[in-house]
Amino acid sequence: MSITLLAVVIALVLGHIAPALVTSARRYAWFGQWLQWLGANAGAGGFWRGPYGIALALLPPLLLVALLQWMLHAPLLGLPGLLFGIAALVYAWGPRDLDVDVESIIDAPDSSTRREAIARLWPEGEMAAADGPALVEAVFRNALHRWFGVLFWFLLLGPFGALLYRLAAFSAAGAYAQLLPARTLAGGRTLYAALDWPVAQLMTLSMALVGNFDAVFTAWRQAHGNRWQLDNAFLGAAARASVRSELAEEAEEYAEEGMVQAMRELPELRDAMSLVWRILLLWLAVLALFVIAGWVS
Repeated sequence: MSITLLAVVIALVLGHIAPALVTSARRYAWFGQWLQWLGANAGAGGFWRGPYGIALALLPPLLLVALLQWMLHAPLLGLPGLLFGIAALVYAWGPRDLDVDVESIIDAPDSSTRREAIARLWPEGEMAAADGPALVEAVFRNALHRWFGVLFWFLLLGPFGALLYRLAAFSAAGAYAQLLPARTLAGGRTLYAALDWPVAQLMTLSMALVGNFDAVFTAWRQAHGNRWQLDNAFLGAAARASVRSELAEEAEEYAEEGMVQAMRELPELRDAMSLVWRILLLWLAVLALFVIAGWVS
């Protein structure tokens, strides 16, 4: 737990003080080359081109990480394992830091620069939308994929889990996913959805605790978040409802005090990022409690 807490803090700090350096270090060209090799040497049929062929793509690098994780756990009081865990989380985080991208949208000096910044919140090739509700959903989708998915699986499985999530993400969408046969790609997307689902549920619960519980719970249920299906659309619906509720409460407070509400640019985007930070702080607080409980016991 202490490794997780320290690694998350370091990943966030590095993303702020050296975003270009950290982003340049998160290179996965080796994964694309590995997929190309499989495509050229695995034959025209067989296991590779089936829905479970994604295992051939993921298992070799993941087994190597698992072996290193096991070997470095005990020596020198676990210090090599700590450093390896930090390196793995920093590597799997992102690949771009979310709050840096959101700040670039808010601080954009002109509309064209802002459109370019907004486009970074959407998958490559997908049309970006600049309206408030769409931006809220984009922030939470990116929070899931860039931060919380990696953090959740790192917490459960260590460096193995962090790399598992990141490679599954590359196998489901983007340039690397285009190198996969159709049925293998479908298997990769199913795996990615399965990894996402518990994280989205936990994010929604955290959102209800740090935001408007009634609004989040109602939106979650209406979006069928209470069903056992590999779909995390309920996260975006809950985020939109929570941000909308917070903006309404803020306007009401200004009205009760007889004040004119200050006009903020992109208020939904600011509130969405604030809500994401509160969720992350809640997760870190829970981790800290586990660390303290471990020390006490």
